[in-house]
Amino acid sequence: MERRTIGAAALEVGAIGLGCMPMSWGYTTSQQRGDRSLRAVHAALDAGSSLLDTADMYGPFTNELLVGRALKERRADAFVATKCGLLVGGDAHVVANGRPGYVKRACDASLRRLQTDVIDLYQLHRADPEVPVEETWGAMAELVTAGKVRALGVCATGARVSRRSGPPHEVTIRQLERVQQVFPVSAVQAELSVWSREALDALLPWCAARGVGFLAAMPLGNGFLTGTLTPGQGFEPDDVRARHPRFTAEMMAANQPVVVGLRRVAARHGDGVTPAQVALAWLLGRGPHVVPVPGTKREEWARENAAAAGLVLTARDEAEIERLPGARGSWD
Repeated sequence: MERRTIGAAALEVGAIGLGCMPMSWGYTTSQQRGDRSLRAVHAALDAGSSLLDTADMYGPFTNELLVGRALKERRADAFVATKCGLLVGGDAHVVANGRPGYVKRACDASLRRLQTDVIDLYQLHRADPEVPVEETWGAMAELVTAGKVRALGVCATGARVSRRSGPPHEVTIRQLERVQQVFPVSAVQAELSVWSREALDALLPWCAARGVGFLAAMPLGNGFLTGTLTPGQGFEPDDVRARHPRFTAEMMAANQPVVVGLRRVAARHGDGVTPAQVALAWLLGRGPHVVPVPGTKREEWARENAAAAGLVLTARDEAEIERLPGARGSWD
C-alpha cells in the first residue's frame, strides 16, 4: 500500500487506516465480537492499513484493550492513534476533562491497555471548556518529552457545532492556532466524505499549508456510502445512526442518488469495485496529507477498504462525483 506522512515529524502510515470504534462502541452491539474484530485488525495490518485509530472513551476502555491484544503480537506493523479528553458517565453521558493531571493519568492508562511503551499519535478528543486549551496541550506535549507519545493531534469540533458561531470548523481552526503556539500539531481528525464536504472549505487547506496530516473520519458516511444499507431498515437503540438525522427512512431514501452515483463510477472500473472503494479513492485524491480512516469490525470489509488505495479515479470519475447532490438531513 502507498505510504503517507503525518505532520512535520514525517511519521509514515498506510494511505488508508482502520477505525476501531465500531468493534466495541457506537454501532450494532449485537454484532460486536472480540475474536472477529481481532481478525479485522490483523486483516487491515496484513493489507498495509497500519494506522489503528481508537480512544479511551470507546467502550469505555474496551476498545483499547481489544487493540492491545493485536499490538501484543504486531506492534512493529502498527501506527497507534488514540485519544484523551472525554469521559463517559452514567447513561453514556459524555463530558470533557482537559485538566493536565488527568491527561497524564489517562495516557498512562492507555499505554497499559494498549500493551505498548509509546503511543504514535495522541489526540485531544475534545477541548474542556473549563480549562484553557493551552494547558491541556502543554500537558500532552510533556508526554512527548517523556517519550510516552511520538506526536500530537486534534479532533475537530463538528462542522454543525461550528456553524452556530460562524463558518464550518471556524471554532476548530481558532483552537488549532492557539495550540500550535505551544507545540506542533501533527494531525487533525475531522469528518470528511463524499456526502460531508465541509472540511474542504477551510480546515483541509489549513492543514495542507502547515504540513499537518488530515485523518478523514467517517469517510463512508457511517456506512451509508457503502450501498449496503436499506432505507427504513432500522437500527439498534444504542446505534448512533438510530438518532442521526440522515438515517431516518425518509432521508435515507432521499440520499440514494449519492450511492447510485458512486455505483455508476465503480461499474466503470470493473467487477468487484464497490461504491465504498470509490468514496475512499475520492478522499485520497483530496491531497497527499489525507488519510481516510474507515471503521469496520469485519475482516472482509477491512480488506475491501484497504484495496481502495490501489483505485485510481479518472477525470471523468472526479467530475461525476463533484456533481453528486449534497446530502440531505433533518437539519437542512
